[in-house]
Amino acid sequence: MNKVIVLCKRPVGKPALDDFKTNIEDVPSADDGEVLLKTTYVSVDPYLRGRMNDSESYIPPFELDKPIQSGIIAEVIDSNNTRFKVGDFVLGNLFWKEYQVSDGKDLRVIPKDPAYLTAYLGVLGMTGLTAYLGLTEIGLPKPGKTLVVSGAAGAVGSIVGQVGKLLGCKVIGLTGSDEKVHLLTSKFHFDAAINYKTAADLSGAIKAACPDGVDIYFDNVGGKISDDVLNNINKHARIPLCGAISLYNDADPVLGPYIQPVLVKKSALIQGFIVGDFADQFAEATKQLTSWLMDGKLTYHETIYEGFDRIPQAFLGLFDGSNEGKMIVKI
Repeated sequence: MNKVIVLCKRPVGKPALDDFKTNIEDVPSADDGEVLLKTTYVSVDPYLRGRMNDSESYIPPFELDKPIQSGIIAEVIDSNNTRFKVGDFVLGNLFWKEYQVSDGKDLRVIPKDPAYLTAYLGVLGMTGLTAYLGLTEIGLPKPGKTLVVSGAAGAVGSIVGQVGKLLGCKVIGLTGSDEKVHLLTSKFHFDAAINYKTAADLSGAIKAACPDGVDIYFDNVGGKISDDVLNNINKHARIPLCGAISLYNDADPVLGPYIQPVLVKKSALIQGFIVGDFADQFAEATKQLTSWLMDGKLTYHETIYEGFDRIPQAFLGLFDGSNEGKMIVKI
């Protein structure tokens, strides 16, 4: 039998386990030109929350009672497609199913090296590309500049900080626990990190860590944290806006300080983006990330849940800060 996880109702506020349902189907078979895939690793990502709303966005919403999709590594267990052979591992945007068939059009064969297999869902996949291209194309890092990263211990943020260091920046991370502060400064070599949950005056703490001001702010969280960073930006600061996870579950709009006066006063640029905006640069960026990773200049961290049934739980953990680095489910 084949387990399938569907979205059975649209979340109101923070998603809950009963927004998901597990259905049972027969295991399909591969027809001519198709491959039968067995799911091995599943990526859960904050952007999936937006697809659970029935609203216009840069990507269509999930349909109710239909399987959810995300980045998945799968093993080819039967093939009627000459591009793939049994035993290949492939990467694609696939359904939350234990088994599924594909015509192979959007699948990419990846190396079987177990030391780096899951990296293709993270540092060598969309996560790494988002971090690298958002920072380099919008943030324009240069040696001596000060970079602040929110959500710094997450999948994207931890790579942004490392890339910033490799490009000569002073890097400060904002995160939500003392354990993650230690992770940022020890494993990822940030110059400093701040626990925003325990800082009595976050704006003041950022000022103390960045006495020369903030030149680049890579924003993954939005909300009050970003307000405090903006209090410290320099003239001509650049702000790549990658996400706003602190606001994703708000049922009603939340009003905060108006940022326009700060942007005008500082002649600052804030630019939202999705990684697809830079699709023509994926190959070059992947080559650079791979080189750094293989040379030991770039590392990554994963939080791995085990078991197909725990995919929704892992997804919910993103909003509790349960992950350090990339959140992945091993099937």
